[in-house]
Amino acid sequence: MTQTLRLGIAGLGTVGASVLGMVARRAEALTAATGRTITVTAVSARDRSRDRGVDLSGLHWFDDPVELARWGEIDVFVELVGGSEGAAKAAVEAALGAGKHVVTANKALLAHHGAALARLAEERGVALAYEASVAGGIPVIKAIREGLTGNTISRVYGILNGTCNYILSRMEAEGLTFEACLKDAQALGYAEADPTFDVEGFDTAHKLAILTSLAFGVEIDAEGVSVEGISAIQPLDLTMADELGYRIKLLGVAQATAEGIEQRVHPTMVPKASAIAQVMGVTNAVTVDADAVGELTLIGPGAGGAATASAVVADITDVALGLVRPTFGQPMANLASPRRVEMQRHEGGYYIRLTVHDRTGVAAGVATRMAEANISIESIVQRRSAKAASSDPQGLSGQPVPLVLITYAATEGNVRKALAAIDRDGLLAEAPQLIRIERE
Repeated sequence: MTQTLRLGIAGLGTVGASVLGMVARRAEALTAATGRTITVTAVSARDRSRDRGVDLSGLHWFDDPVELARWGEIDVFVELVGGSEGAAKAAVEAALGAGKHVVTANKALLAHHGAALARLAEERGVALAYEASVAGGIPVIKAIREGLTGNTISRVYGILNGTCNYILSRMEAEGLTFEACLKDAQALGYAEADPTFDVEGFDTAHKLAILTSLAFGVEIDAEGVSVEGISAIQPLDLTMADELGYRIKLLGVAQATAEGIEQRVHPTMVPKASAIAQVMGVTNAVTVDADAVGELTLIGPGAGGAATASAVVADITDVALGLVRPTFGQPMANLASPRRVEMQRHEGGYYIRLTVHDRTGVAAGVATRMAEANISIESIVQRRSAKAASSDPQGLSGQPVPLVLITYAATEGNVRKALAAIDRDGLLAEAPQLIRIERE
C-alpha cells in the first residue's frame, strides 16, 4: 500500500467539483484520520472549457472515463457520471477489472448491475463503495451494513427523493396543484426538465432496491419494486389527509413478511405525529425497524453537491484505511435470492377517493361493493361544494363529487376487486385515487 492514495474522478458536475474541493480543503484532516495523503491525480468530463470553480491545473485530463479507469497512476476510481449503462457502467467495470477500488454515487448502476459488479469487486479483492448513492449525505449505508449487524431488520422505509418531498410539502402548505409546484421545483433546480424519473418514483425505487439488499441479505431486485409516483395527487387529497391526522409522503418501503420481501414505492399517508411526517422540503429520511434498537430514523440532506460529496469522501476515507467490506454486507455467495411479494398481497389501511355521480344511493352502492370484497370501512365522507349543496340539497343533480373512504386493514387485491365492481356499476365519473396508509 503506497503512502499516497491517488484518485481519478470521472464526472465534474456539482458533486464531482464538490469532491475535488473537499479533498483539497480537508487534506490535513484526511491525512490525520487515515495516515495517508489523499490526492486527486486525474479527472474526466465532457467539457474541458467549462468553469467549475475548482483548480484543475496539474491534473491529468481524460476525455474517455474508461481510459481513466484503466490508468495505472490511480488507486481509486470515483464514478460520478451517472446512468445505468454506457460510459458509467463500462468505466466501473474497467476499474474493477484492473484491480482498482471504486467509489460511486450511482444508484441506477447499482440497482441494475450491482450484483455483477459486486462479484467482480470480490474477485479482485477491491472495494465497491456507494454511500452517496442513497439519501445523499445521510450515512444510511454504513448504519445498516455496519452499525446494525447485531439486529434483525423487519422493515426499512423512507423519503428518498427530495424533489417529490418538496412538491408534496408545497402542495400541503399552500394548497397548490402538482403542476404548479413542479414548475417551481424546476425553476429552483430541484427537478429536471424531464422530471419523470423523480416524480414517477423510479429514483426512489433504485435507492430502495439497494437498501433492501443490505437490510435483508438478498440480491438486489430492482425489477421487483412496485412503483407509483405522485403526479395524480390533488390538493383535496392533502386536505383530507390533514383533517384525518395524516401527511402524504412518497415512501419507499421494504418489509419482510412470511411470504417474502415486499418492495413498494407509492404515495403514503403517515401519522402527523411520526418522525417521518415532520420531514419537509428537499430533506430525506430513512427509518429502520429492528429488534434490538427498535425504530431508528436518520434525517438529513438527500442531495446537493456538498452533502453528496461528504458521503463520497467518507467512502474514500474507508479505502485509505484499507477497509474493503463485502459490497452488500456479506459475500455474494451468501446473499439469498429474493422472494417477491406481489402488490396484490399487500395488506394495510387505504385512503380511497372516488369521484362519483351525485345522486341518491351512490354511497350505499359503494359501501355494498366494499362489503362484498370483505373490506371494512372506518369512515366515509362525501364532499360537495357549498354552491352545489345550496342549489341541490337532496343531492339529485348527478354532478361529479368526491367521496372519500378510509378502510381498516385490507388486501390490495380485495381493494382493486371492489373498485372494479364499483366502476362496472357506473358509479365513477373518473379513475379512483388510492393511497396506502402506514399507521405505525
